[in-house]
Amino acid sequence: MGTRLVALMLIALIAAPVTLAILPQAQQEQWPWGNAQEPFPWLNYLKSLPHEDGVTLIIITRHESTILEKTREKFLNSPVAKELGIKNIQFVQAGPAQWETYIKKGIERGRPIDVAWRGGPTLFNYIDSLGYLEPLNTTAHPEYQAIMYEMTKIPKEIAGVPTYLKGSDGLIHWIGAAISSFGITVNHKVLEQYNLPTPKTWDNLTNPIFAKELPTTPLVGVADPTMSTSNTRMYEIVLQGYGWDEGWKILTLMAANSKIYDSSSGVRDAVIRGEIAAGITIDFYGYTAMHQNPDCEYILPQGLTIVNADPIAIIKGTNHPVQAAAFVAWVLSQYGGQQIWLDPDVNRLPINPSVFNTTLGQQRNDLLQAYQTAINSPSIEFNETLAGLTERPMQFYFKATLVNAHDDLQQAWAAIAKAYLDGKITKDQFNQLVEKLTEPFKFKDPVTGQEVTFTKEYAIKISKNISDPAVYQALMQEWEDGARQRYQEAYQLLQQMLQGGQATTTATGTVSVTTSTAATAAEKGTSATTWAAAVIVIIIIIGIAYYILKK
Repeated sequence: MGTRLVALMLIALIAAPVTLAILPQAQQEQWPWGNAQEPFPWLNYLKSLPHEDGVTLIIITRHESTILEKTREKFLNSPVAKELGIKNIQFVQAGPAQWETYIKKGIERGRPIDVAWRGGPTLFNYIDSLGYLEPLNTTAHPEYQAIMYEMTKIPKEIAGVPTYLKGSDGLIHWIGAAISSFGITVNHKVLEQYNLPTPKTWDNLTNPIFAKELPTTPLVGVADPTMSTSNTRMYEIVLQGYGWDEGWKILTLMAANSKIYDSSSGVRDAVIRGEIAAGITIDFYGYTAMHQNPDCEYILPQGLTIVNADPIAIIKGTNHPVQAAAFVAWVLSQYGGQQIWLDPDVNRLPINPSVFNTTLGQQRNDLLQAYQTAINSPSIEFNETLAGLTERPMQFYFKATLVNAHDDLQQAWAAIAKAYLDGKITKDQFNQLVEKLTEPFKFKDPVTGQEVTFTKEYAIKISKNISDPAVYQALMQEWEDGARQRYQEAYQLLQQMLQGGQATTTATGTVSVTTSTAATAAEKGTSATTWAAAVIVIIIIIGIAYYILKK
């Protein structure tokens, strides 16, 4: 019995630090609302602070309408909105390129946006770099303590990635409101219909077998990164997971296999309808697809994805700091906005795991399993700083070379893939054509006038100039023209191969083909030799016959 007691004491001592680490900080700190109980123990304290009634909160967001309408209904019917005089929410649904303009114009009009909600860490980091996010300084703004309280329920890291941004001032600038993973949503019925393999990783989507119905029927779907923050994040994952050069090769072939949609939800809906066999999606789009169509499955590329927090923040200069703080705190609470994620029409992974202990949370064991899978999945070491430095040039380069020039890209790729699948070119020739199709091309840098290629270093360098309309326009034209020329060259190289030319690689890495005239000359030489040998054989046979007859 004594031995058992000692063992239990040792276990308790070992486990104690872990237990303390996961206990909500709320139990360890003294909050100004004292011992007020959940839900929303901070509500009466916020009511005691100066604030206006009849307020309409303005929230800029990347969320789609389903989430926004459910949020509006649930929040406005909550005691938080009713007791703090919040009569309405005005949602501003804007693409990532529009956020800076909308926020700036709101400030200029004296009616600033109050809250930013959902758009991915890179977008929020960019907005923060412009000085538009409000640091959570509880000394200057005691109402922000409500947000800090709800943050104590949130893990500091998920899958090794921070769930909030701390600025150089030591203050919190944004907090994750949900978590996101990124992967591939497939429709198994369509895969079977076209006898296609199930893609498990990003590079599986470059398989030429997915091109066999091109150009009439694309079987893969991706979205324009200038229209989708989630697809932007997936392209960044590919570039960091595979390396810059190999990553662009994969992105080029993935786009070549794809129909390119103008939104990430468009990709999701196409998979659900069976319009395409596979599409790249954020996790909750994949779960929604599975919920709406049992033929669908969301697949995490193991070791080649990330899990990150999807932020919420207060915009600097809000006219309604108390109500803005209340909304953010409500979104983080397991009794408030975290329950929106559990709705079968939404299916997001919550940032606050306490929501799974609520009555509604206990009904979503499927989402709990998805949450556990996501946070325990192996991820790449993602460099958020690098993503921020290269994001806008990457988006625009993708737009110019893979979206604007998509017709030439897909025509060339469809012909190459078909020739290979039909056995008209060898594996070696196919690889040479792929290299030609995807190799970097030179273009004129409008800033320096020098010829360059789109390296990682160039993307970082040009990022500070690409907002200049003249630089942007010049680059977009250079990139589109260069890409079209590269795709046409690959197509022409294929035609030469099909006419009997032999591809070779020069010392500089350039692929060349022996002309069809040379090939024909070689064939004529071989033919002449064959006929000469035949004539000699005939003469010998006649001579032997003549000799025998004469005998």
